[in-house]
Amino acid sequence: MEQYQEFVANNPVLFVALAVLLATITFVEFKRLTRKYAALGPNEVVRVLNQEDGLVLDVREEAEVRQGRIKGARHIPLKELKNRMGELQKYRDKSVVVYCRTGNRSAQASEILCSNGFANVINLHGGVVAWQNANLPLSKK
Repeated sequence: MEQYQEFVANNPVLFVALAVLLATITFVEFKRLTRKYAALGPNEVVRVLNQEDGLVLDVREEAEVRQGRIKGARHIPLKELKNRMGELQKYRDKSVVVYCRTGNRSAQASEILCSNGFANVINLHGGVVAWQNANLPLSKK
């Protein structure tokens, strides 16, 4: 025990860095375990889309969408999602698959949808990048 105290006294910056790192890991894991939406990979999302009638929601910016999107996806940029929530009300009790380029913005959009009462929200883990890596098609239309 004395060695630990000596280490902390001699290396306060390292000890603070360790404490911050542990707190960050704890926070991220807590958020992951308590999220209200599912995070599925491309193959699982395809299965959900084939089995259920729902909505595919693209939350990328317009320039990204022009490069291609999942067929049948509805485009609402993340920054407009809260203001356009009324357009999505008929999907409140259906599956809603949300995606962006890498899955980060769609995770934020999934949180917004869940907080507005959407029951079955699915975030495409890895986004369009993972979709393309799984050799799944994108539509230019």
